[in-house]
Amino acid sequence: MDPVSLVVGAVLLVTGFVAGRLGRRRPAGPPPVPTPVCGCGHPLSQHDTGTNTCYAELRRDTFDKRGRWAGHSWVPCTCRQYVGPRPIDEVFLPRVLPPSD
Repeated sequence: MDPVSLVVGAVLLVTGFVAGRLGRRRPAGPPPVPTPVCGCGHPLSQHDTGTNTCYAELRRDTFDKRGRWAGHSWVPCTCRQYVGPRPIDEVFLPRVLPPSD
C-alpha cells in the first residue's frame, strides 16, 4: 500500500471518531411522572370526588352584538370527571348507599 492511502484512511478514521464523540447526545433523565388527567384535560386535583364536579375554568372567546371579537371570558368547566373504565351510570347517578368509612 502506498503511504498516501494510509494517511487518508487514518484522517478519515480520526475525523469520524471525533465527529461521533462531539455529536453524541447526552442521555436524557428519567421521564416525568404524568399527572392523572381528566377527559377535559385538567388534573384530577381540580375535581371534587364527592360530586364529580370540576373547579377549573376555561377561557372562551366573547363577541359583541355585531359579531366582532370582544375578548375572553372565563367560564366554569362542565365536565363530570369521567375518566373511564368506571360505568357511565355511576358517574351521572347519585350513590344509593352512603360511603363506608
